Amino acid sequence: MNYASPTYVEETRIGFRFLSTFTWQHHVLRVAINDLKKLCGEPAPQGGVLLDVGCGQGKSFRLLRDTFQPQQLIGLDADPHSIALSRAEADKEQIPAELITGDCAQIDLPDASVDIVFCHQTFHHLVEQERALAEFWRVLKPGGVLLFAESTKAYIDTWVIRWFFRHPMHVQKSADGYLQMLRERGFVFGPQQVSLPYLWWSRARDFGLLERWHLKQPPQPGKREETLVNVAARKPPVP
Repeated sequence: MNYASPTYVEETRIGFRFLSTFTWQHHVLRVAINDLKKLCGEPAPQGGVLLDVGCGQGKSFRLLRDTFQPQQLIGLDADPHSIALSRAEADKEQIPAELITGDCAQIDLPDASVDIVFCHQTFHHLVEQERALAEFWRVLKPGGVLLFAESTKAYIDTWVIRWFFRHPMHVQKSADGYLQMLRERGFVFGPQQVSLPYLWWSRARDFGLLERWHLKQPPQPGKREETLVNVAARKPPVP
């Protein structure tokens, strides 16, 4: 597999296989979508156009449909093979989905045409993160929501992840770094729209085993390097 790309770093073969597993779907994707729904508050956004950027193999489609009930679901991915698998997944789940082979830094959709942008574990693959975020902002309608769920540098830079996966290390950020990036773009959110999950799979140095075996006390928020950040951010409505 060719890892060299001007805009993103592709998954390794191991990573690509992992994205089709029950572990990914149940412990990563499902958990993130449930958390993002809670961060949106009540009522959660329903209907409209939902854009899944970096949709991969389409394993998110059923969960997104059941959670947000979009009138139109669009999947975007730069990898043609992933798009083909997304089409097969959409057909299997009987979900009408528009699929676009394209770049997050240049999305082939009109301005203000999307109600929800779902960006899950995609951003750390992108080389041109600022351009991608500008595109998320551009395609979102005023009042639209960005559902952003990302691993931080503290996770991506662990030996396990470096050994099995490939990422553009020079653009990886801390949780605070990602939050600052969203604010600087103009997205608005408060503390109640942010969560910092502390999940076993994201503690790649030991996968939380020392804590499970009661050999180590889990560090408390504010005293640990956060490995995940989830945000339900809004593009402000036009005054």
